[in-house]
Amino acid sequence: MSRARQRVTLTADLVILTIRDERLCVLLVRRGNEPFAGKLALPGGFLRGEESLDETAARELSEETGVDAGALHLRQVAVYSAPGRDPRSPRVVTCAYLAIAPDLPLPRAGSDAQSAEWVPVAEAQRAGLAFDHDQILRDALELARDELQFRTVATAFCDEEFTIGELRGVYEVVWGVELDRPNFHRKVKDANGFIVPTGGKRSTANGRPAALYRAGPATTLTPPMMRPPSDAS
Repeated sequence: MSRARQRVTLTADLVILTIRDERLCVLLVRRGNEPFAGKLALPGGFLRGEESLDETAARELSEETGVDAGALHLRQVAVYSAPGRDPRSPRVVTCAYLAIAPDLPLPRAGSDAQSAEWVPVAEAQRAGLAFDHDQILRDALELARDELQFRTVATAFCDEEFTIGELRGVYEVVWGVELDRPNFHRKVKDANGFIVPTGGKRSTANGRPAALYRAGPATTLTPPMMRPPSDAS
């Protein structure tokens, strides 16, 4: 028996992660309109005209937060299509994107957002987000944490030049664990093409200069940096 075709509306949502004040933060907007007026949500919105979803994601990010997607590498996380996930229409399907970058600037609210702000991930999870954005954030976080094991994406949280201690700090913040310093140093140096010495040095809190590195040519980690249990110390 044939069934009536159901109209499907497409949206794009974005999980933008950075590290601010040694805390993993996510870019959120406070919604100005119903549904969920006044509630925190991921930036995003509806596909328009002849746009691709990638173009929708970039436009919505700029319109709602003032952050330029051109400086970011957006990666698809997953597609979310549960009926009723958005009360504005029976079937709203969204494609979620993830991007990570070092200490991004303060956002500015635009479009239908009351505000745009960097919120520590732990606070965002406690507050609860609009729509099904809690699930999207959880999935994106797991993807980011897994990526750090097998790909060189951790350097995307760092400045152009960084110390191994600063790189270790990225892993500790994103994974939520404390890592053994000598062991981490050895693993990073053993990973083919992960980091490249610049020849420069930077003074540290203990007064000893630390060698500076930049991201190497590798995109995958060989051997991988396996994530320890969350209760590791």
